[in-house]
Amino acid sequence: MRLHSIELDKAVMELRTANCHLQAYGIVHGGVLATLIDTATFWSVFMRIPEDAGLVNIDLKLNYLKPVENGLLTAEGRAIRSGNTICYAESSVLNANHDIIAHGTSTLMIMPGKGLKLKSKKFLGE
Repeated sequence: MRLHSIELDKAVMELRTANCHLQAYGIVHGGVLATLIDTATFWSVFMRIPEDAGLVNIDLKLNYLKPVENGLLTAEGRAIRSGNTICYAESSVLNANHDIIAHGTSTLMIMPGKGLKLKSKKFLGE
């Protein structure tokens, strides 16, 4: 999985599936789709929180809408609300034909003082 792009309130993840991502019936495991949604929602909110703060998921809800067997999956996360403590985001996972195969929402909690130690400034204007 790789972070394709990140903006102030949007993150795009990509994953090219392999046999290790399939469940016993030959379709991508639901846990893989949940991980894509969880990761895309996290990064969509991350750019909105203070640099010295951490972020943790406290709720993840998703729906599987269409099975997928292989190929490139793209998760597009979007921050909907960023509060002082609680944030809310959504993500859709698309297959190579741009069909929505899963959609989910995430509630995240800001953790003051738990920021990531980045090699460069998170906010480029600082």
